Amino acid sequence: MVLLVEGLVVWLHLVAASIWVGGSIFLGVVLSPMLKMITRTVEERIVILIKVGRRFSYIALPSLVVLVLTGIYNSKAFLFDPDALYQTNYGAILMFKIAAVVATFIAYILHIRIINTEIETKITTGNASKTYIHSIRSKIIFLGRVIVILSILILLLGAFLDSGGLA
Repeated sequence: MVLLVEGLVVWLHLVAASIWVGGSIFLGVVLSPMLKMITRTVEERIVILIKVGRRFSYIALPSLVVLVLTGIYNSKAFLFDPDALYQTNYGAILMFKIAAVVATFIAYILHIRIINTEIETKITTGNASKTYIHSIRSKIIFLGRVIVILSILILLLGAFLDSGGLA
């Protein structure tokens, strides 16, 4: 029974990571460049990205929560043993992964705070200056890249942990 629970927790962790990282990469690498080809203005692109991003958040945020909860469960032996956490390669990698997760969460929160309905309304009604729009666009792009890079780093660190922590 314990092996079944452990296997299900790992599976949930992998599914949530696939949703989070795959969705983030899709938005930045596929959708965003494609919108340049099918929209006429920056305003149109931003509004579409805001709407798609908001829709993605319906599965992204729960996935992030599942990742954190299953990650804590998977790391329970190390989190409750400070010696193992600070005196082993596995513990050092785990601490680095935790820091990357916290940074990703912060970047995600900043990202969703920038792309709120007020901003969308300002842009769609024409009440936003070009400077303002380009500022919002720059912030969205920067935070999106940070989230993707950190997410890929977290996957790499997870692979290192799965292989024994670079013993």
